[in-house]
Amino acid sequence: MASDPKTRSFRERLRARELLVGTFIKTPVTHPVEVLGAAGLDFVVIDQEHAPFDRVTVDGLILAGQAAAVPVLVRVPGSEARDILPVLDCGAVGVLVPHVDSAAKAQEVVAEARYGGGRRGFTNSSRAGRYGAAGFQQHVADSDATTAVLAMVEDVAALEVLPQIMAVPGLDAVFIGRGDLSIALGVDKPSAPAVVAATEQIAAAARLAGKALCAHVDRIDSPDVAWLRTLGVTAFIVSSDQGLMRRAALQTVAEFRALRA
Repeated sequence: MASDPKTRSFRERLRARELLVGTFIKTPVTHPVEVLGAAGLDFVVIDQEHAPFDRVTVDGLILAGQAAAVPVLVRVPGSEARDILPVLDCGAVGVLVPHVDSAAKAQEVVAEARYGGGRRGFTNSSRAGRYGAAGFQQHVADSDATTAVLAMVEDVAALEVLPQIMAVPGLDAVFIGRGDLSIALGVDKPSAPAVVAATEQIAAAARLAGKALCAHVDRIDSPDVAWLRTLGVTAFIVSSDQGLMRRAALQTVAEFRALRA
């Protein structure tokens, strides 16, 4: 019998290739995390790269995630310690790091997120260390076992060194950044042949290296979902809190206008 997902960490479920669904959080208040967590999402991703989040706000949203029993990752704005360490200390279960375009950068990212074999700055006085309740060794072991590290592959330079990136130990998954790849490849949409080919290339390299795959889609009923699943994608980030709200609002308005008619 399969174990209860709630007893397994997000990292375990990601690495086990469970089919997972989450969304981006772009609104810097706690309520979307609480609502979407209660709705049953497997995870949410605070979008610190493209939305107005400071450290205090991120801290509050991670606490909201714990209250709603939904794992919270953070798409950090960069790959340095100042980007990765604060969100992990706040209790994020992992980081989604943009523009990982070389094995060296992938190694740097993993090092900043890990204690053992890495260089994550130590404290157990934060939420991640249960404010000191977790002892030194326990905090180190628990953090290294449960912190998920996901690299965003979204640059042409990355396509040229995929085997080297995928071979980096401690890198748990790769996010296929089809939006940025579209810009980088000079095409006007992610469905362009060049992006399709790049997506398939990334997926093939990940499968060969045994890395989990993550991707963003606008809707769960998009034809892209079935295609991406055939490539090995198992973690889907669907739209965002704002996108989901807008879609629901548009549907409600359309239904009300039908009543008027």
